[in-house]
Amino acid sequence: MGQTEVQEDHRAQVATSFLLGRAAVLGAGAMGSRIAAHLSNAGVPVVLLDVPAQQGPRNGVAAGAIAALLKAKPAAFYDVANAGRITAGNFDDDLALLKDCDWVIEAVTENLAIKQSLLEKIAPHLKPDALVTTNTSGLPVVSIAAKMDAGFRRRWFGTHFFNPPRYMRLVEVIPTAESDPALVGALAQIVDRRLGKTVVMARDTPNFIANRIGTFAMLTAVRLMQEQGLTIEEVDALTGSVIGWPRTGTFRLADMVGLDVLAHVARNFAAAKAAAGEADAGAVDLPPFLVTMLERGWLGDKAGQGFYKKDPAVTDPKKNRLALDWQTLEYRPAERPKFPAIEMAKNAETVAERLKLIANGDTDRDKAGIFLFALLTAIWNYTADVLPEIADSAAEVDRAMRAGFNWELGPFEMWDAAGVAATAAKMRARGLPVSAQAEALLDAGEQSWYREDSALRLVFDPAAKVYRSIEVPDGVASAAVFRRAGKVVRKNPGCSLLDIGEGIALLELHSKKNAIGGDILTLITQTLSPGSEAVRNFRGFVISGDASDFSVGANLMQLLLSIQEGEWDEVDGMIRAFQRMTSAIKFCPRPVVAAPFGMTLGGGAEISLHAARRHPHAELYMGLVESGVGLVPGGGGTKEMALHAADAAQAASGLDPVTAPARFAISADLQDALRQRFETVAMAKVSTSAAEARGLDLLSVKDAVSLNRERLLLDARETAIGLAEAGYAAPFLRSIPAAGESVLATLKLGVYLMRQAEYISDHDVKVAGHIARILCGGAVTPGVMVTEQQLLDLEREAFLSLCGERRTQERIAYTLQNGKPLRN
Repeated sequence: MGQTEVQEDHRAQVATSFLLGRAAVLGAGAMGSRIAAHLSNAGVPVVLLDVPAQQGPRNGVAAGAIAALLKAKPAAFYDVANAGRITAGNFDDDLALLKDCDWVIEAVTENLAIKQSLLEKIAPHLKPDALVTTNTSGLPVVSIAAKMDAGFRRRWFGTHFFNPPRYMRLVEVIPTAESDPALVGALAQIVDRRLGKTVVMARDTPNFIANRIGTFAMLTAVRLMQEQGLTIEEVDALTGSVIGWPRTGTFRLADMVGLDVLAHVARNFAAAKAAAGEADAGAVDLPPFLVTMLERGWLGDKAGQGFYKKDPAVTDPKKNRLALDWQTLEYRPAERPKFPAIEMAKNAETVAERLKLIANGDTDRDKAGIFLFALLTAIWNYTADVLPEIADSAAEVDRAMRAGFNWELGPFEMWDAAGVAATAAKMRARGLPVSAQAEALLDAGEQSWYREDSALRLVFDPAAKVYRSIEVPDGVASAAVFRRAGKVVRKNPGCSLLDIGEGIALLELHSKKNAIGGDILTLITQTLSPGSEAVRNFRGFVISGDASDFSVGANLMQLLLSIQEGEWDEVDGMIRAFQRMTSAIKFCPRPVVAAPFGMTLGGGAEISLHAARRHPHAELYMGLVESGVGLVPGGGGTKEMALHAADAAQAASGLDPVTAPARFAISADLQDALRQRFETVAMAKVSTSAAEARGLDLLSVKDAVSLNRERLLLDARETAIGLAEAGYAAPFLRSIPAAGESVLATLKLGVYLMRQAEYISDHDVKVAGHIARILCGGAVTPGVMVTEQQLLDLEREAFLSLCGERRTQERIAYTLQNGKPLRN
């Protein structure tokens, strides 16, 4: 066996033998405590240590941080019960707790001497094989452990989380020259598979990858704003969703992150580069007005003011925002700038199309075009210039920016979208430099950084002037990969059927916001109906997609237009078609697994509820929200809640609903189960995690959860395979005893009391009454057996009735226009 084979065998052995049983986080500040919270989310017991408290209990600093996590917004935990996995301690009394920890994360203040001293202090208490990593965002990883022995340095490297760790997908893993590659690889797998993070291997250079590029981008936007005389609001409008960046834009994001954090990263970078005598040390210099803001403590949201602040004299949240005038450092009412070129670009369906329009537009006289061309080309040039220093490939940089800064496209992907050759020609015509890396690409006769070859995606290597395949970890896939490989079986504008291997097919939703319209209803129903070609050819199905959200629900615009035209037969047909689709999902002879993620609302939740199993992403915002637009769940969602209530009541009471339907229907257990589900539906409750969705009965205890969004598709495929191999059989149509008039009266009384207390409106009362009636099987004698079809009929009748209400129509129109519900 050769040396390379021996090394690979060693890495494989370490990867399979390293188990994360317990972890420790050193430092209970905002970052360290939230890392501990996410470890606990992943089921890992955590020791959280900090300095002894000067007053009160000695563990008060760490204990206080845990208490703060329970109140944090956005929530740090999937479920507050996860806080029970965190043990508080201090550096003087509790280092013995480290002896059982497999992974120790250093996350104390960014001070080299403090970090080095702490490592020396903890070393005698560590397991011989414990991995120790640093969460530093700016200090050289190698320098922190420079005083430690060789054995320690072998298991030492960087794991840079992004804040907040629960929500930000990126973890940069930074090995040193002495780090054991097998240990680095083993922990990278844990971070990927168990913590659900996108792992990017970075080099031990100033600010690593994402902060290096992101800080340069932000401060370049500031410089251009000053040069071109733009306002804070104008730059935010130009650096948001129109170019595929978070809609917060540059300055609103800076307020959220904190100007002190931004300044710290910038100064770390400048100092490190200046010390090395490198030319780009001034690339992220802070402008004078920002320095003044820091001196005044205008740090953003944490200080109550930064680039923006709220006007306490104005109560209307739409009008109470003040924006900073950077020239005078005074606040004035924020404006909503509009640029004709940007408004036109917004008509494009994708970010790639928008970037092409912007880059090929009038970038000489148009205000927006001038700014964006200067900003983007500066970012592209800079990123390409530093590529050899910071990463192994352009693909790693793009992954880091997508996962760490929530850019829809990384800088090299953006350059491809705009056209490398065309933009380079424009840059030369203006006397601007073009990165040597880009020139290498063009000199090789190529036109883009990326190339697609069947299922493979290739990226250009400027040093070798060849394309190299992008390594994808086992278990990571997307619908796009199967689409590139020619696996599309059928498709229409809203949905596609793809063969994703192992006898499983994917029903991919891809309409705008994955709103469910006729095209999705038709393809899913036809695909999953007994006797269909797909049912004959595949042993199971997954419903999912590549978008940021699973589905925002039914196509409300299509519904509203039909209502306004008085096309009641068409509205009735829509409801029936929706119910046929969800029934096809539920009664398909093959197992159907829904893999929801992000917003899974209304009809999206109903799709999931009817699947044989759900395999969601951990970040799941799921709810039957139809009452918010004055409707009831009409695609079987309310019906499923009634069935769930019956199941829960039977399990609690032990009563048989078939042999004792009357007793079952009036049992306290059924009343309690129906009340809980009534509140979920009538109050349009939405989970903030998959764990919360279980508590709302939108997921079951059998539904596994994936923490890594990139693994969701193939994880769901494994669930479908498991069901198929276990001999899956479709359920039968059910009948349950109706709770009837008695429980219906109880639910309506609760609604009446809420109205009297002015918690809800008259129209809310009307909607809630319909929901209660469906859940109770109608105003019938308790114990009367009702079928699933009868419950569906009640849903349809209620839905149609509410569509005819003026206030429902107002709610639908308002939601379409403003993206949030109207309480009228």
